[in-house]
Order: sequence, then structure tokens, then C-alpha cells
Amino acid sequence: MKNISQINRPSLRDQVYQRLKSAIINLELEPNQRINDKLLAEKFGVSRTPVREALKRLEDEGLVISSPGSETKVSLIDAPQTKDAFIVVASLHALAARLAIPFLTKEHCLEMDKINSEFEIAIKHGNAIEAINKDNQFHEVILEASGNSEILVVLERLMPKIRRLELFKFNSVNGMTSVKQHQDIIKCIIEQDKNKIPSLLEENWLSLSQFLTGELSD
Repeated sequence: MKNISQINRPSLRDQVYQRLKSAIINLELEPNQRINDKLLAEKFGVSRTPVREALKRLEDEGLVISSPGSETKVSLIDAPQTKDAFIVVASLHALAARLAIPFLTKEHCLEMDKINSEFEIAIKHGNAIEAINKDNQFHEVILEASGNSEILVVLERLMPKIRRLELFKFNSVNGMTSVKQHQDIIKCIIEQDKNKIPSLLEENWLSLSQFLTGELSD
């Protein structure tokens, strides 16, 4: 597993946390898989303390489940919980769009168009992780233009739940729908159709939510 390997110092706690988080999101550590902090510490080449600290942070974020005297496991993918996360994420992206509108330029559109083309290629090649990374990059353009760091803080906590489900169901997702929605967002920015941009961002996330959480709960 590429995320579970020996790491260098410094910031051991943060490095262990980020690598474990990536391993969970990318399904290298699968839902309901047992986690052994001693074995992880050996693979990372660190003591058990930063591993335990990282697991506690991941438990606070809902990605890990543990209880006194019981084993620690990767949490299951919960459809209702993820649906709730989608609703908040969609609203936050719409808010970010409203804040970003005065600052979005032609250069932003060119950047987003390039990323969306790479997103489309990744989908056609069935490269799930690359596609999700490109989708992140597309939305990060607007998030950064919004200039609101608090939105980023909340999304940092919510997005792992969404991306884990998206990766889990990637082969059945019609990713080309998102490509088209991204194109519509770029078009509205170019045409300065300010009223439509936030609603298109929200629709982009909610349509993905409807497909993913609906299928998982069936």
C-alpha cells in the first residue's frame, strides 16, 4: 500500500494522520477493516504514539470507529450520513461561488477548462483517483477565489466521507454528467451570469448525492 510505508520526520503526527486519511479515502484501508496501531507504527517506522493520535483525529472525523477494550476499525460507508454531508457541502460550494463571483476572471475560466478536460480524460480511462483529484482541483479554483478560509475548514472535515463513497461507486457513476455541469459553470462565469453560478454549483453536488446515496441505500 503506497500510503502505508515508512515516513521521514519531522511532523510525524501530521504525516501519519494524512497518510492514514488518504489510505481510508482511497479505500486502501477498506470499510470495516480492523486497524492495528502496532503494525501501522512498524510500517510507518514510528512509535505508536503518533499513530494513536492520528487514529483519534480520524475517529473524531467519523472515518474510524473504536471503543474501550474493543478493536479499532475503519468506519462503514453510511448512506444517510453521507447524504447529510452532501447537503452541507453543496450549500458551502454555492456560498463560495457567491463570494467568488466578483473575483473570477478569464484566467480562472481557462484554468477550470483545462482541469475539466483532464477530469474527462481520467473518467474515460477509468482512473478513479485521478478523476476525483481533478474534480477537487476544479472546485478549488472557486473555493480559493472566495477568499473564505472557514469554508475550507468545514469542507476539509466533510469531503472525505463524500470522496470515499464516490470512489467506492466510481464504476457505476456517470461522470460525464459532471463534465457537462462543469462546462455549464464555466460558461456562466464567462458570460457573467451571476445568478446561475451558485445554483449550478449546488446542483452539481446534489445530483451526485442523489445518485450515490440513492444507489447505496437500495
